[in-house]
Amino acid sequence: MFDLTGMTALVTGSSGGIGSSIARALARQGARLALSGSNPAKLRAFRDELNEEFGHDHVEITCDLSNTTQVEELVPAAVDTLGKLDILVNNAGITRDNLVMRMKDDEWQQVMAINLEATFRLMRASVRPMMKAKFGRIITITSIVGATGNPGQTNYAAAKAGLTGLTKSFAQEVASRGITANCVAPGFIRTPMTDVLPDAQKEALNARIPMGRMGEGEDIGAAVAYLSSKEAGYVTGQTLHVNGGMAMLG
Repeated sequence: MFDLTGMTALVTGSSGGIGSSIARALARQGARLALSGSNPAKLRAFRDELNEEFGHDHVEITCDLSNTTQVEELVPAAVDTLGKLDILVNNAGITRDNLVMRMKDDEWQQVMAINLEATFRLMRASVRPMMKAKFGRIITITSIVGATGNPGQTNYAAAKAGLTGLTKSFAQEVASRGITANCVAPGFIRTPMTDVLPDAQKEALNARIPMGRMGEGEDIGAAVAYLSSKEAGYVTGQTLHVNGGMAMLG
């Protein structure tokens, strides 16, 4: 079940905490990956790690998502390298937190460019090869704050909410061609960034989660693996919330 053998995937932000868990989940199910990120050394090291653990001859493609030219070249490069593209996972994102009254224009624009605009460009570029194959899976990582909002993150929340609308509209356009588009919205997930938080802050966060703990990267990876599979072929335009019950959204 959820066997991805013979399928190929492009994962952005794949050397980060959640991105690496997504990449591992897809590789474990048999997919061959194009790992993308902005740090060549980290990408190569992670590629070598995946190849040693799972095989499949995974590859890396460096891309700065703030560079429009590089973004436009990413999907064609993945198709050229992998031979085809079955799965696109839009995972990469940045934060530039600030209160609205103090937020600078570039803090807004940087988040929109990487979190929203780059995703739109990658989805647009993926349409042609996926339509030709009459198959495709596009999964975009959003966030609980895209549905609930969060003080100090108006730019990030707006971009993540925008991804949901983008995905729903895109899903309707391509559904008849065998392509699905869905979102996975993580809650608080344990990553190297959250590991350094003071214990008191971690306890306060956990108190807001009915399960009493943060999620793991593997929880997000499992959700992405499911939505990438043939078994999820009748699921499109949806957001799968993975947040331990912190926000029970319909």
